[in-house]
Amino acid sequence: MSPTRRLVQKISATRTFARIAPHVIPALDRAVHRLTHGKVLLSARMLPGVILTATGARSGRPRRTPLACVPEEGGSWLLVGSNFGRPGHPAWTGNLLKNPEAEINWRSQDIPVRARLLTGEERARAWRTALEFWPPYAAYQARVEREIRLFRLERLERR
Repeated sequence: MSPTRRLVQKISATRTFARIAPHVIPALDRAVHRLTHGKVLLSARMLPGVILTATGARSGRPRRTPLACVPEEGGSWLLVGSNFGRPGHPAWTGNLLKNPEAEINWRSQDIPVRARLLTGEERARAWRTALEFWPPYAAYQARVEREIRLFRLERLERR
């Protein structure tokens, strides 16, 4: 692992990062992604990332959220609802619970997906995979009483 990646992991596990990052990183990612017509996602320079477009649980309107993801063999993705280790579940997880059909932008390609909340042993296996991929998730879980939601996104055929 590169020294830069280790440093970023150490910083991202801090409470200070958890206070600041949710206000800065998503807004910056959305702006750069829009300006580059979907070609660049800044946070993806450290971790693979997607732009999730999900239907708002209350508003019914499209909600775009840049997120880190864990790509899986077979063309699915894991999304971790860590909320940077803050107490509440991130809004996008509630949106997916109510409206599991969504779309992601992955490597400049729009892909329709269906999200599934993982539970039981399937969640446990996926959680281990997520921790191997990005160890700071363990620090986020240790800071909160809620179980961090973990979703698998699977491709849908275009209609």
